[in-house]
Amino acid sequence: MAEKLKVLDPRGYPPKVVGKRLANRQPTLDGKVLYLIDALFDNADAFMEQLKIWFAENLPSVETRIIKPRESWVDDPEMRARVVGDGDAAIMGVGL
Repeated sequence: MAEKLKVLDPRGYPPKVVGKRLANRQPTLDGKVLYLIDALFDNADAFMEQLKIWFAENLPSVETRIIKPRESWVDDPEMRARVVGDGDAAIMGVGL
């Protein structure tokens, strides 16, 4: 049992992360378009539907639109451009 084991670190090397400022806060959502982004994580679609219902009941002047990227974990420039071009704010739902 004098055998040596080689152990590898499965975490690898994390990429350098550069912080970015948060988007400016809207003073009000009244009359605004709010995108609810379903990020394709487990149960995010159900959460976005519930959030849409909550806004309809509690803030009916806010227009909510649910949108999804083409695939998970991949940037979708077309979706991002649509949110920036048509929307005033966005909530990204990452699920459970």
